[in-house]
Amino acid sequence: MKHLLVETKSGKIQGFEEHGLTKFLGIPYAQKPVNELRFKRARKAEAWGGVLQADRYGDAAPQFDHGRYQGSEDCLTLNIVRKAEDDKLPVFVWIHGGGFMTGCASDPLYAGESFARDGILYVSIQYRLNVLGFFNFSIYQGCEDFETNRGLSDMVIALQWIHENIEAFGGDSENITVGGESAGGSAVTALLAVTAVRGCFQKAIAESAVCNCVTTLERTRENMDLYMEGMGWTQKDLGRLRTMPAEEMIPGVMHVSAKHQYKNPGIFLPGPVIDDLLPVRPLDAIRAGSARGVKLLIGTNLHEGTMFVHPENTGFPNSWEMVREMFIKNGNENGYADIQRYYLRKDFDRDFGDVFVHFATDYAFEMPAVKAALAQREYGDTYMYRFEFLPKSAAENGMLVSHAFELPCVFDVRKHEFSRLFFEGETQEASDRIVGDVHRPWVNFIKSGEPDPENWPLFEGVCGPVRVFDRRTRTEQMDRSDMMAVWGDLRFYEE
Repeated sequence: MKHLLVETKSGKIQGFEEHGLTKFLGIPYAQKPVNELRFKRARKAEAWGGVLQADRYGDAAPQFDHGRYQGSEDCLTLNIVRKAEDDKLPVFVWIHGGGFMTGCASDPLYAGESFARDGILYVSIQYRLNVLGFFNFSIYQGCEDFETNRGLSDMVIALQWIHENIEAFGGDSENITVGGESAGGSAVTALLAVTAVRGCFQKAIAESAVCNCVTTLERTRENMDLYMEGMGWTQKDLGRLRTMPAEEMIPGVMHVSAKHQYKNPGIFLPGPVIDDLLPVRPLDAIRAGSARGVKLLIGTNLHEGTMFVHPENTGFPNSWEMVREMFIKNGNENGYADIQRYYLRKDFDRDFGDVFVHFATDYAFEMPAVKAALAQREYGDTYMYRFEFLPKSAAENGMLVSHAFELPCVFDVRKHEFSRLFFEGETQEASDRIVGDVHRPWVNFIKSGEPDPENWPLFEGVCGPVRVFDRRTRTEQMDRSDMMAVWGDLRFYEE
């Protein structure tokens, strides 16, 4: 594909060349979710006349991030980056993270140029966040017409658009990998359970996914009541959401973020819900074969919890009193003593520094990821990893091997604020080695479904091989049977 003018089922699109790559930015994949569509699921894009100039990123979804409000409700766009030549390229679709509250596809960390240079057609998508994307108000009188899983529906429509149109850009519609980190990884595991996207992708990458970040419609009331508290509202005020400026919705969002753990320890921020689009919890659906034939690469970071566990404004329980309340509220009081005994083992203090960091890491990330891998290995090739590279700067500031630390390596991006913090104090040799160790198998998996045939075997079970990315990357026979046994089938905020 030598030309920059592409004709899709939606209309003609004009791209441009930059840094030796062909780019199409800000392509609308759905109708604008504004006015009467504000609290509705995504609708397929209407065809446009003329030529769409795809020369800049679309706006981020409305959010408050880094101390400022940003974004626009007209945010449902995607971006494509590829080499100028070649057709039938493997496709990598990226879903950004941010707790379903913040984030955007236009972050330079997610530019995707390294994947494009490696012969992959890279796509990043923008989707609705927080109040407009994932807060569920349909349980309240007067809001019954507010559709659920709006942000998830954005991803569904985006994947359908990509599958239908990507060959016009030189992509292979039968070799698509969907990937994401944090909320994006959680979205990937949810999409494995959504029938509307079956056949839209053949492989999946879930980095630091919160696989259990799904709740029932009724259970969302816990966080929605907090939202109204933060806005100073009663249920009668919810109708104002139909027309008020998106920026004025933010105080309630910030209140939910600050208070949700203190009201309900261990609960997750608002995310996907069980409804007609996602009728079965992802882990249960995957166990039943919802993603039959899809190859999965999934893993976590060693100290995920350091980004969330804090003395104040914590994102997960930071005391045994909070953990006990979490267990009691969910009918798991009999399991509390075993959990406490398990996490008070002395070797955890040495390895993690804080017992509650380890608790949060296992509860939100490690244990559910193992469950997802155990479920999917019955239906498709599954690979597990753990990122354990401890940057010198993170050893000094106490962040350890925290959440999102693998991203600069996955994307091979050095000139980014987060990347500079990660690589600070490291030698060029050490930086190049860990980037190569991580980025290469991601490229291989996207292209062929095998990350590293010689060194990274298939996941076999709780005592099986795990690829460990560290200063000396290796494959370990990692035994997580004790962790899986102590958690068992305990469930939290699911009913």
